[in-house]
Amino acid sequence: MIQGVDIKELATHADERGFFREIIRATDPFFAGAFGQWSHSMMHHGVVKAWHIHRIQTDWWYVATGLLKVALHDLRESSATRGQTMELLMGEHQPPHVVKIPSGVAHGCRVISAPAHLFYLTSKEYDPSDEGRIPHDDPKIGYDWLKPSKIG
Repeated sequence: MIQGVDIKELATHADERGFFREIIRATDPFFAGAFGQWSHSMMHHGVVKAWHIHRIQTDWWYVATGLLKVALHDLRESSATRGQTMELLMGEHQPPHVVKIPSGVAHGCRVISAPAHLFYLTSKEYDPSDEGRIPHDDPKIGYDWLKPSKIG
């Protein structure tokens, strides 16, 4: 687990009509009232979006439909987990959760089943000066987006 990355397990209340799931409350310590923007990204099968990184902004990701393989890589100088990579599956047929991605942690995803709908909150409004990009195949990170996940 990367230092500062939090995963909030979500409760689902289902009945014959469907389900209700609460994602984030302003009072959640996990969220700490840091709202800047709410966005929605729809991605097609096989798409890789990586790597993104922010100097200031924190992201909270939730996948409503489809399945994403999410990878995070810690690039923070002062972090105890600097250089570590973690991955998780988010979306359909996975335990429902939200992941908090702190600033300085590179993040990206690959669509396993589509269409995939990623809803994400950010602590700041979009600011191009805080929006960093790293190539998906950056050798310093060394992550293979096409490699299958390890089985249990």
